[in-house]
Amino acid sequence: MKKVAAWSAQDVSDWLSKKGMPEYIDALCQTDGPALLRLTKEDFEKPPLSLVSSDGGQQILEQMKTLQIENHIEAHKNGHANGHIGGLPNGTNEPQKNGTLGRKDFGVDMVHIHMPKVEVLPSSFPTEWGKTGIAFVYAMVCFVTTTVVISVVHERVPPKEHTPPLPDKFFDLFDRVEWAFSICEINGILLVALWVIQWSLLKHRSIIGRRFFFIVGTLYLYRCITMYITTLPVPGMHFKCSPKLLGDWEAQMRRIMKMIAGGGLSITGSHNMCGDYLYSGHTVVLTLTYLFIKECNLSAAGIFCILLAHDHYTVDVVVAYFITTRLFWWYHTMANQQSLKISHSNPFSRVWWYRLFRYFEENVSGIVPHNYQLPLQWSHGVKYSRLNLQ
Repeated sequence: MKKVAAWSAQDVSDWLSKKGMPEYIDALCQTDGPALLRLTKEDFEKPPLSLVSSDGGQQILEQMKTLQIENHIEAHKNGHANGHIGGLPNGTNEPQKNGTLGRKDFGVDMVHIHMPKVEVLPSSFPTEWGKTGIAFVYAMVCFVTTTVVISVVHERVPPKEHTPPLPDKFFDLFDRVEWAFSICEINGILLVALWVIQWSLLKHRSIIGRRFFFIVGTLYLYRCITMYITTLPVPGMHFKCSPKLLGDWEAQMRRIMKMIAGGGLSITGSHNMCGDYLYSGHTVVLTLTYLFIKECNLSAAGIFCILLAHDHYTVDVVVAYFITTRLFWWYHTMANQQSLKISHSNPFSRVWWYRLFRYFEENVSGIVPHNYQLPLQWSHGVKYSRLNLQ
């Protein structure tokens, strides 16, 4: 490991990025290793560091303490801590019994090496799987609620013979392609599969996972409201909606369970209800998985296929894209700025889910780095043994 005293400004920038503190890179772009070690708490109370530090430099100062301890231990390990650079004292090159140089010189040459007590510092990115579990339950509740609302809205959709589809400019420009919606759902399945694989390999998968569950659950909760308060007619005469059950709650429950079991997909034959148009749930999933894994081609192709199949109005897709992207960027802006988590004077704190957001993110400090590791790893601890001097 390269000594901190020999670090260049680029080494300092790489260390800041590795430790998940990229906000300091620009402010410390001219800082080398020795200058980094000379930083104090007072430096973070005045510009330029005060402009980028939301915690008064507490996180970076704690990381610097750990860095100093690691380098101190490394120096002792390399045999330089007691001042002997090469060879062994008294001209001998052979270690004696029990690691001494002979009893007559032992009392003279023995050096007491002070090993600093390593403090266990709190992690900037704690796992907190319990919170991830709560976010997962929240998402599942929102999914089930959405399914129930779809069943209720289906009963209110006017017959297509009495209320024809609304005019849509995209439908005027492009004729319907019957197989396009199946392609959209296949793209969605591929994107979700890619997201699950990527998520399982992330080092901070618990944090990223609960963010995904919370955002997708909230988006489906919003969707319950929009499609319930405004019921649109079917987008095309090709729709074949299930018969209305007219208050038969037992049959509705069976239909709800069938839809949940089939994942709400048309290709599984589980979704044959109408009315869940404003806004598009398929667009939500395609857009959100794109934002998390940056697979733009599949997402854009899937959204285009939704419109090409004439299974959603264009406004359904536009509104879904707008709400999904804004909620994603809004949430991560708040999560990446420590000051937005602790201050109640900022406008973001007025959103209804702010308390739940603070609960999920209160112990996360800084931007979560997208580092990868195997799902199961075994840590190899360093073992120390006492030297026998007898």
